[in-house]
Amino acid sequence: MSQSRAPSEVFPERLRRARELRQLSQADLASRARLQPSAVSHFETGTRKPSFDNLRRLADALQVSTDYLLGRTDAIGGAPTADILYRDIERLSATDRDFATDMVAKLAARNKKGEGDGS
Repeated sequence: MSQSRAPSEVFPERLRRARELRQLSQADLASRARLQPSAVSHFETGTRKPSFDNLRRLADALQVSTDYLLGRTDAIGGAPTADILYRDIERLSATDRDFATDMVAKLAARNKKGEGDGS
């Protein structure tokens, strides 16, 4: 974890890294988070800090946790999305679980090769 640095120091770098990982432009991220593109630019350069509401919007748009953006964890894994997937997979039949597992593995492999849509 990045406990030695203040969240305000970590946030701009983490925001940019997560945006680039998701292959989004600043305008794309702004649209998804319902913010002005200039706000994303200011957040990434550290000239402005987001409100709690905007922090949550950014985390949701990037499918990362607010803890990741604030440097409280190094796991970018998108825990909120994983929680939803886990919750929903519990309701599937064994056959559908196998299908979902295969589909997720194929999508992960496609993204690893750089063939995903980046969203």
